[in-house]
Amino acid sequence: MARTATELLETTTAKLAPDPQANPLVPLIARGEASRDTLATLALEQRWVIPADRRAFLHLAQRATEEPEAAAFFEMLADGEALAGQHLEPFAAACGIDEARTRAYEPLPGCQAYPSYVAWLALNASPTDTVLAITANFSAWGGYCATIAQSLRINYGFRDDACAFFDFFAQPAPELDERATAAIQAGLDTGFLNEERANGYGRLLQSYESLFWLTLLQLP
Repeated sequence: MARTATELLETTTAKLAPDPQANPLVPLIARGEASRDTLATLALEQRWVIPADRRAFLHLAQRATEEPEAAAFFEMLADGEALAGQHLEPFAAACGIDEARTRAYEPLPGCQAYPSYVAWLALNASPTDTVLAITANFSAWGGYCATIAQSLRINYGFRDDACAFFDFFAQPAPELDERATAAIQAGLDTGFLNEERANGYGRLLQSYESLFWLTLLQLP
């Protein structure tokens, strides 16, 4: 019996769920034990990640000429990244980042591996395969953001506007989920979806995301 897109998303997300030990930094932030300098570096790195991912998603949407449901998914993702970029600025300001620090900052290779791979997917991968890989990866990211947003308020005294970046990614996105499901179902129906490749992409995304957090954890 053929699986539905919903079933495939559930099994892929469960299969690609990161090991609980893969991200030791978020529990540190949750306890209020991460330094404010680490939080500032997180903000600076995201200033590079967000615009890069947005451009990658726009390119995927443009490439998906025969996969309109995937194109709609990536167009919505790109719009979300633009909004996330706006929310990021109050967090950066609360971390004490000024223009001089922004200009002097050099991004860390371990943090930029994730957006670099998203860019690789935008150039090389099937859009529908990428929908499945990215949607499975988002589940872990949303949980991290929810934990961080709560701790920023409780342990670091950040105001709501400074937490909005993490609130944005932590909140449910039913319309985006619907578009992902529609894209994957269309891929199953038309044969555009290659589950094995999508799983490979998803495993690398999870590995690069773990590297992002581990790089921040190892800051002096």
